[in-house]
Amino acid sequence: MSQSAKAGVGYDSQLTNLIYRTSRGTCFRMHLHILGICGTFMGGIAALARESGHRVTGCDANVYPPMSTQLESLGIELVAGYGAEQLALNPDVFVIGNVVSRGNALMEAILDAGARYVSGPQWLAENVLRGKHVLAVAGTHGKTTTTSMLSYVLDAAGVASGFLIGGIAKDHGISARLRAKDGREAKYFVVEADEYDTAFFDKRSKFVHYGPRTAVLNNLEFDHADIFPDLAAIERQFHHLVRSVPASGRIIVNATSAALRAVLAMGCWSQRESFGDESGWHFTSEGQLDFAGERFGELTLKMPGEHNRMNAMAAIAAARHVGVDPKVALSALTQFGGVARRMELRGEVNGVRVYDDFAHHPTAIAASIGALRETLRGNERIVAVFEPRSNTMKQGAMRDALAPSLAGADLVYSFSGAVNWNVGEALESIKEKSRDVKDLQQLVDTLVANARRGDHLLFMSNGGFGGIHSKVLQALTNRTV
Repeated sequence: MSQSAKAGVGYDSQLTNLIYRTSRGTCFRMHLHILGICGTFMGGIAALARESGHRVTGCDANVYPPMSTQLESLGIELVAGYGAEQLALNPDVFVIGNVVSRGNALMEAILDAGARYVSGPQWLAENVLRGKHVLAVAGTHGKTTTTSMLSYVLDAAGVASGFLIGGIAKDHGISARLRAKDGREAKYFVVEADEYDTAFFDKRSKFVHYGPRTAVLNNLEFDHADIFPDLAAIERQFHHLVRSVPASGRIIVNATSAALRAVLAMGCWSQRESFGDESGWHFTSEGQLDFAGERFGELTLKMPGEHNRMNAMAAIAAARHVGVDPKVALSALTQFGGVARRMELRGEVNGVRVYDDFAHHPTAIAASIGALRETLRGNERIVAVFEPRSNTMKQGAMRDALAPSLAGADLVYSFSGAVNWNVGEALESIKEKSRDVKDLQQLVDTLVANARRGDHLLFMSNGGFGGIHSKVLQALTNRTV
């Protein structure tokens, strides 16, 4: 218990949950101060902690929607930056995000003071997941969409479940929820299981903390070049996840992934189902969802793309493990509204559509362009606008795959102000339709000057992209006045 809590009005030392009262009379269990609170995962931790009855404050260097909006709606107090003076907040525990490293002023102050701290994944495991049937969705691509689909299906089927998603599903309107949709205690919990490292003091992948009983292995490719030297290192982390699934649990694995086959070859002690080929869950030539010879019906999604059909198959298989009829899941997914920042239409002006998409890995870039291509009619064009912002991209690890991944677009613009390698040179093979720009306003002006009716402007970045979506929409509006 922090000294600030003990000094609060009405503190009751008899309460085992360490409840204390502020001077306003609000009841809290504990005070958590979250470092890196505006990341999608840590923002979800904040939401769960708030719903659990804790006082939650937090700090971050960069704040942008959708997470900033969610935190504001929850009444969570934010502090800009990582100043050491935040130590004076004296919370019961500091919860540390993996964006925080040694040398961070607040972290150094925490260490010097000997204050209590814990990683986000460990806090989640100890305070939320314990005692629940955890359904974890792992993979290089599609984690957020598949997790959102799975939680949506469980809601539709009346399964009492909570969730933590690395994004905001439009149907939920939030990224995390502790209890069931109708307020019941949640027996099940769906979590997006990220392979990125836990914290500067715990270099294991986040997902090793979760102890799932149902584990989806969606796909596996090399990524996160800042922490993994090669694909084999990531495969080893995925095998740590496999090792944590009980024998009565179930692993649902993408049969088309050679890397995942290598992971399971290291050992698997659980039930196993595959999807993506005729040996497991698959779509027949007639479009029927089939498993072990039983056909459940056709899949109709609002979201285009083969990758989303694979995501849906994985979600249906996982939901079946907790008793949901695949026919019920198929019916539910016809109404699934998608996820913020996954080919999200931000607006349309005079026939020019502007999309926000989280794609930042070459495979995801190609999948997004291919999915959008399915929706085009006549002479409509895809104008792909890409920001190489991820740590992997900044290191140039994917430079050779960049041009092929963008080749399906009609025009390509890259915004390379944050990298120190020659993006234009990497796009040499598609130079006749590509251009690299280093100034954001210049990029906005160029896009607007060349936009024509029927264009689909697809902005791809794992960050806020400098608010370019609204800038372009406003400039297009001004152009038509």
